[in-house]
Amino acid sequence: MRLFIDYSLGDFVTHPEMPDWGIGQVQSVEGSRVTVNFENSGKQLINASLILLVPVADKIE
Repeated sequence: MRLFIDYSLGDFVTHPEMPDWGIGQVQSVEGSRVTVNFENSGKQLINASLILLVPVADKIE
């Protein structure tokens, strides 16, 4: 099992293997399950023990 960082509600992230999804905002965190609303693919449930989401400092508008 991979280590994962703690995500907070409202954090902006990208998925390292799905750049076409764009920037997403963390909607919920339950253990290693992180729900993210991505600008180009909608809500996605990410297993943070398998995928390390990349934090985005500020959302680019």
